[in-house]
Amino acid sequence: MQKPIILIVEDEINIAKLFHFVLTRDGFDCVIHKNGQAALDNVEKINPDLILSDIMMPILDGIEFRKELLKNPKTKDIPFVFLTAKGTEDDMIKGYDLKIKDYILKTSSPKIVSRKISSILQDVVREREKFSKEVKTAADKLGLAIAPEEPPELNGFKISHWYQPYKDTPGGDFINYFKLNDHRLFIGLGDVMGKKWGAWYYAVAYAGYVRSAVRMVLQNNKDFSVAEIIQEINEAVFKDDRISDVFMVFSAVIIDTHNMTLSYCGAGDLPIIHKSGTVEFIKSEGLLLGFKEFGNYSNIEIKLKPNDLFLLYTDGLTESRNESGEAFGQGKLKEIVESETDLNNMISTIRKKFSEFNKGKFEDDISLISIYSEPN
Repeated sequence: MQKPIILIVEDEINIAKLFHFVLTRDGFDCVIHKNGQAALDNVEKINPDLILSDIMMPILDGIEFRKELLKNPKTKDIPFVFLTAKGTEDDMIKGYDLKIKDYILKTSSPKIVSRKISSILQDVVREREKFSKEVKTAADKLGLAIAPEEPPELNGFKISHWYQPYKDTPGGDFINYFKLNDHRLFIGLGDVMGKKWGAWYYAVAYAGYVRSAVRMVLQNNKDFSVAEIIQEINEAVFKDDRISDVFMVFSAVIIDTHNMTLSYCGAGDLPIIHKSGTVEFIKSEGLLLGFKEFGNYSNIEIKLKPNDLFLLYTDGLTESRNESGEAFGQGKLKEIVESETDLNNMISTIRKKFSEFNKGKFEDDISLISIYSEPN
């Protein structure tokens, strides 16, 4: 079982070392930074389970550090605790206004600090489990799934996917497949920004909007483009106050087996990979879903040939790091795709190489879709 990671932000090195010793002894992994700016620069790389931060520090103090974390969807929900020499009521109110979990006085015994952190993390786990159970129940009743067990069959194509939820709790990634008619298949891959385990709720909401947009296409009996479908989803999300502060990256393609084309459109997403002899990244310029009412979405159409391969993926794959802190990255992913000749089993190859790279340690949801145009 992976140890919880605690980020200690403290400029008094003796205090930092003391808490590092005690928390490490009690089963935590700890990382120390001497000020808020250094911690801010590295927090996404560290991906801590909890941040323990001093208030009075040089360069960037604890209050400003916390404010910066709250601006970033990827860091705003990390449990945060202030470590302080002061315990006045006004100071505490300022902290709680910044959505911190608690205060810990520097004069507290190390054992108390360790117990309090353990208690906070246990509360987070219990809350996550309760929330996940409630959302799963609601999703089951609505017939919604974050990712289908198996991809659909499509004549002339091998479609496969890999979906690995973070800490085995479905999160912010989701995969959709929809048959638009007898020769057109819609494939969508989304990733809700930030929210960690709470992202499942928003992923379910977004999945509902995708289904609604596709139903609209079917009801209108018109060959809507993939960009028009994404714009339909975007407008619905933008007007929904319940998820107005939650954005999502989205990759979508429509495969047309009649015309042998693949149409791609993205919303703030990572480039998709196309291998047709050589390997290239194809990038869309569309905005994140929900960011603006009109997202500047456009189609990129590619004429399909036998042995063409396309990969759609989320940043949980490329941003995962090994024990040395090295990111898997788009470069390594490209190298694997370039060197692999068995395109029919590309996902199996990537999974194997990824597991060798990070020793089974996951930092986020992993989602990968492979579309392979089989030889005639």
